[in-house]
Amino acid sequence: MGKIIAIANQKGGVGKTTTAVNLGGSFGVLEYKTLIVDADPQANATSGVGFDPKQTKNIYDCLINDVHPSEVILSTDNPSLDVLPSHIDLVGAELEMINMPNREHLLRTVLDKVQDDYDFILVDCSPSLGLITVNALTAANSVIVPVQSEYYSLEGLGKLLNTIKIVQGRLNTGLDIEGLLITMYDTRLRLANHVVEELKTHFQELVFDTVIHRNTNLAEAPSHGSTIIMHDASSKGAVNYLNLAREILQKNQATKINTDENKISIDDEL
Repeated sequence: MGKIIAIANQKGGVGKTTTAVNLGGSFGVLEYKTLIVDADPQANATSGVGFDPKQTKNIYDCLINDVHPSEVILSTDNPSLDVLPSHIDLVGAELEMINMPNREHLLRTVLDKVQDDYDFILVDCSPSLGLITVNALTAANSVIVPVQSEYYSLEGLGKLLNTIKIVQGRLNTGLDIEGLLITMYDTRLRLANHVVEELKTHFQELVFDTVIHRNTNLAEAPSHGSTIIMHDASSKGAVNYLNLAREILQKNQATKINTDENKISIDDEL
């Protein structure tokens, strides 16, 4: 049964989609069967692996029209990487879901149908804490929180962690923090180094050892509809995400999915 990892932060522009696409690509080249679930109406993860979001069935059909995800999932140029695409229609899905029974568990129901087919399922969340993101956290075994190495990124972290705490208490007691991922890191900037120090001081082992550096190739790869590992395997961005994949694999081989020590006591951190 595949491990479901949500990639979430209500702040935009912190590297959620970049992480979903390139971590997925890294798992794929390491021959772990991986599904990227694009749960963001902007559909950047869908276009980022080479598909036109307007030309296909999508996650909206699975959530609202009960279409089986196997009819929607697309294969990428990496034989171990698939995508469940998104569409701008997902904007309206939250309104349609409000009066549905078990509305927080709809994505869980969708992913249950294909979870056994994958080693990892990565859910790229939208930059909000709305019902779709709550669905992703309810469906997930763990969550990765990308944090840009800038001051304002720290300000919204408490709100997200509080949402995770609520989900842990009411909807998904098995939800763990996979880790906080420092993104867009520039070693030349004193502020970036200060943010890293603050994160490691307050959250300690919850911060991934791997850091994602600023890298031009990471920004270019989506315009080619490709993961960084397929676009330029020798780039710093590709090396960073391969290292992240290996760190997650090592962590999960040692602790498996159910790890009480990886759960965060959010009251202590905020």
